[in-house]
Amino acid sequence: MSPTVSHKDNSRQRRPGTFNHSLDMKSGPLPPGSWDDCHPDVVGGEGDKEALLWDTGISGFSKPPRSCRAELSSILLLLFLYVLQGIPLGLAGSIPLILQSKNISYTDQAFFSLVFWPFSLKLLWAPLVDAVYFRNFGRRKSWLVPTQYVLGIFMMYLSTQVDRLLGNTDGRAPDVVALTVTFFLFEFLAATQDIAVDGWALTMLSRENVGYASTCNSVGQTAGYFLGNVLFLALESADFCNKYLRFQPQPRGIVTLSGFLKQFI
Repeated sequence: MSPTVSHKDNSRQRRPGTFNHSLDMKSGPLPPGSWDDCHPDVVGGEGDKEALLWDTGISGFSKPPRSCRAELSSILLLLFLYVLQGIPLGLAGSIPLILQSKNISYTDQAFFSLVFWPFSLKLLWAPLVDAVYFRNFGRRKSWLVPTQYVLGIFMMYLSTQVDRLLGNTDGRAPDVVALTVTFFLFEFLAATQDIAVDGWALTMLSRENVGYASTCNSVGQTAGYFLGNVLFLALESADFCNKYLRFQPQPRGIVTLSGFLKQFI
């Protein structure tokens, strides 16, 4: 016996009987507003399909799971972008050690630590990065591409001024305030790129492989921090270079901060 539902005073009453949960496929398409119309919309731009929320085809059947090898190019791209984000963090972490070698007080070194705040406060402008974009260009690339260009231009400008800010050219004491403001803007751009890349990572990978995004984040930023901090400080140190990399001692290291910035533009 099929169930009969009667409506009375905005309540449902069901007569006793067997309730059939199966869907009658002969009844035609469901009316608008039913559960079958609750597919999330696809936002314009590449990689903007919410893979975590919807992973079925047009016919309603689930897509076959994609292997990690099928999305290897996307994973490598994410890894490369996270490496680029880690380099500014590493360079900012190396500045206090350079200042310490110039007998700068601990107060000034603590003041310089303000440059790391953008990565802690990026949630304040993250909704803006996620909501404002050019539909024809793509939600993530609207922020990622301009940020990359601005970072390159900023690094080029910083490479011409950092020696003066550190007091290497005129023998003066380092300008800690100017260094802090400059690297604060540097980290702000890197944090904005991090917001865009994090959002892109959730949509460019399939549901089965989205866990690799956090792996790329950890490995990529750690590798970038190593390049901008450990590797730079080793090559900038005259003692390390004279002991392990040179046959004839020289008063300076192989690279300087300005030269290191130019190499990564």
